[in-house]
Amino acid sequence: MKSRRMTRTIQVGSVAIGGGNAIAVQSMTNTDTRDQHATLEQIHKLIDCGCEIIRLAVPDREAAANLEFLVQNSAVPLVADIHFDYRLALTAIEAGISKLRINPGNIGGVDRVRLLAAKAGERGIPIRIGVNAGSLEADLLKKYHGPVPAAMVESAIRHIQLLEAEDFGRIIVSLKASSVLATIEAYQDLATKCDYPFHIGITEAGTWFKGSVRSAAGLGILLWEGIGDTLRVSLTGDPVREVSVGRELLQTLGLRKFGATVVSCPTCGRCQIDLESLASQVESLAAGIEAPLKIAVMGCAVNGPGEAREADLGVAGGKGEGLIFRKGEILGKVPEAKIIEVLQAELQKIMHSFEQTKG
Repeated sequence: MKSRRMTRTIQVGSVAIGGGNAIAVQSMTNTDTRDQHATLEQIHKLIDCGCEIIRLAVPDREAAANLEFLVQNSAVPLVADIHFDYRLALTAIEAGISKLRINPGNIGGVDRVRLLAAKAGERGIPIRIGVNAGSLEADLLKKYHGPVPAAMVESAIRHIQLLEAEDFGRIIVSLKASSVLATIEAYQDLATKCDYPFHIGITEAGTWFKGSVRSAAGLGILLWEGIGDTLRVSLTGDPVREVSVGRELLQTLGLRKFGATVVSCPTCGRCQIDLESLASQVESLAAGIEAPLKIAVMGCAVNGPGEAREADLGVAGGKGEGLIFRKGEILGKVPEAKIIEVLQAELQKIMHSFEQTKG
């Protein structure tokens, strides 16, 4: 993995972005922001699953009027996503929002950009310039014959310069396209042209399965190259899934530690226990564990004992039974029906020891 791209540090509420700080996991509510109670309920669900920054769509004044209530009742920074109407951004600033997501070029002229930059600057509120391949300026589409990476980069630079002309430097940039390769190329190019932190994502990635694969491919490459300071896995449906996939991606690459990692082998003809069900149950057991444990669920004696022996806790399957390991020590052989019960008891012992050590 390449060294992390060093950027200036931008403070988003309580979360420091860029400058070598931890890569933050973001998501966006898909409730109607005009319904403050449904939106707050979803904010709390996102926080509970580990989301660190949450973006809200603010399409009109009714939605903007709810921002103060939502800000006051959220334990994580909130971002107002605003297009075209600068007055909504002013309302969001007054409501105490932690970040604005706008495109300075479509907010209504230099005077309005100047006003927003001044007001956001007074409150220390950063602005994310969100360039999307699907909504590039007409002149750039004509110049480049379509929404190619070079057009996205020029759009971003154009917006950056609008803010820099107002002496505003609290900038975060995103360059998103539904094309994984175009997104990667755009970020790679802009990374050589500025030192602002990047929010990375593959926009319109799709439903949870295909969207997760496409996001993992694109974001994995960028992160491996040291590019990315916050991320969102954009999936159609429940945004809680976005957070789970994002956290798993960062943990898989060794960039963050969020808790237990469960590994399980693929099933084959040698497996003589219900491994899929067993692995799913172990993942559920591990879901609430914050300690950085490795739990191995293996189906047979080929790789099972070796993998399980290297884990903090593991099971290697046999014919209707499992051999339980704890840090290389064989604890015993148990019937298949008792495996989860024994693993749960051993996990409780491990967590008790962990808490004592931590205390």
